[in-house]
Amino acid sequence: MRMKDLCLDDRPRERMLEKGAGTLSNAELLAILLRTGTGTMNVVEVARALLRSADGRLNGVAAMTPEKLCEVKGIGLSKAVTVAAAFELGRRAALEPVVTDRTPVSSPRTVFRMMLPLLRGLDHEECWAIFLNRANYLLGKERMSVGGMDSTVMDSKAILRRALDRKASGVILVHNHPSGSAMPGKADIGQTAVLRKALQSCDIQLLDHVVIAEDSWYSFADEQLVNEKF
Repeated sequence: MRMKDLCLDDRPRERMLEKGAGTLSNAELLAILLRTGTGTMNVVEVARALLRSADGRLNGVAAMTPEKLCEVKGIGLSKAVTVAAAFELGRRAALEPVVTDRTPVSSPRTVFRMMLPLLRGLDHEECWAIFLNRANYLLGKERMSVGGMDSTVMDSKAILRRALDRKASGVILVHNHPSGSAMPGKADIGQTAVLRKALQSCDIQLLDHVVIAEDSWYSFADEQLVNEKF
């Protein structure tokens, strides 16, 4: 069934033009990408089936490969590629910097907003370093290591070397917890102390260590686990 064959109230494309994208449900937005349904399912029903296959989560749909998308009834390769391309564009848009070299990194919330698009949805841990000048303006950020599902290595020597290369005065360490809990473990606390000591040897401050989960963060600075807060 094509979208134009639906009654007006069920035509998401027309409703989007009339009332705006924000008024549409996730299924209706997906239906616009899918364009057509099947002989027994209209396009919105196909979109709902797609969401159900991902436990109702858009992040789940975004993580699906075109081959996995094709397992949903009513979705062929062309539709699967369209959906995958749309989510990839969304990811790229999210990666465009929230913070620029003219914006100071002023709080753990700023760090969270900057890094969440890079870390959300990963099934493994990654360690990143954010390098700042004396006024907390961004000099750059780099992925320093990639680990497994529940750990990653924080290479203090490598982070110190890159901080010196960038002439940074401050460093913020960031890593993710795919488990969904942002609470740091003993290894996180211990490696943070090692990095702080290494940076202090060259008069560079470890300003914070932010652990990011799906929709939350833990700030070592907020919990007074580093010497300096923002």
